[in-house]
Amino acid sequence: MKPALRQQLDRYAERLAELDSLLADPAVMKDGAGFRALSREHVEVAGLVERSLRHRQRESDLAAARELATDPEMAEMAAEEIASAEAELERLEAELQRLMLPRDPDDGRNAFVEIRAGTGGDESALFAGDLLRMYTRYAERQGWKLELMNANESDLGGYKEAVLRVEGEGVFGKLKYESGGHRVQRVPVTETQGRIHTSACTVAVLSEPDEAAEITLNPAELRIDTFRASGAGGQHVNKTDSAVRVTHLPTGLVAECQDDRSQHRNKAKALAVLAARLRDRERNERLAKEAATRKSLVGSGDRSDRIRTYNFPQGRVTDHRINLTLYQLGAVLDGELEPLVDGLLAAREAELLAEMEIGDR
Repeated sequence: MKPALRQQLDRYAERLAELDSLLADPAVMKDGAGFRALSREHVEVAGLVERSLRHRQRESDLAAARELATDPEMAEMAAEEIASAEAELERLEAELQRLMLPRDPDDGRNAFVEIRAGTGGDESALFAGDLLRMYTRYAERQGWKLELMNANESDLGGYKEAVLRVEGEGVFGKLKYESGGHRVQRVPVTETQGRIHTSACTVAVLSEPDEAAEITLNPAELRIDTFRASGAGGQHVNKTDSAVRVTHLPTGLVAECQDDRSQHRNKAKALAVLAARLRDRERNERLAKEAATRKSLVGSGDRSDRIRTYNFPQGRVTDHRINLTLYQLGAVLDGELEPLVDGLLAAREAELLAEMEIGDR
């Protein structure tokens, strides 16, 4: 193990002792948010320290086995122990390196998933509906909670725009690489000649700020409009101005909500979405500066023109950032996103590990 890595592990052992002390402090226990944050850190650090201790134990075992190998009567048993210890040490060191990779502090947050129809008219809106269903099914598979914050339906049953709030463990960390342009190639339902058309939608995944870190919205910088809800809603539709649109005047960012019968609740939800969009804007500006000196393998949630293609005639899905093609279009659209999500996370991890190795030289 490299000395720099061992020194980092020593610091984690010291941090674990600090966390044990802090979590036993009654004053810390009274601070709900602070206590939860420290508890999450404790779980992560404890896992690292546990593997570090196991690594040191196996190093000791390996040294002892090598000494035994000089004894002819013990050589065979020692060889088996040497092979076992070396294999486990290699695995543990790889795990420790992965666990110590820099983490995005937003990865554990809930997220807003915004889907917007792009080029392609009605077909693009129908594809937006397919994406909404795909993310809904994927969230259900993960055991996450869902709330449809806003939906602007198209004439043929698709969506011009839809905004989902997704709540659960590690939501943003798994969904953030879905941001970008999604392209579909298929014969639209409106096509009479059987020709394949290409349409596109954009997806934006925004981390939901913690209450303590939430952006403060200045009322003087907001324009709040009310209007009558459209779409499904029975007798309530077009009877009261319960839908709310909030515009942030300095940036021009807009958020609206119309899914609740209460104007007050719709306003609160629209303000939450607006705060997330403002925070995402700041995040992207920061990431753009950080990425100015290097090209990221999988991106950092930026809105590229095309990140993925869904080709219906060939039954395939291709993620262009990592050159991954799956001939499982039906399963993917039914929410089986794990191969794509895991592939993107693995690619990002590989990039970070490569950067770590360069930094150690």
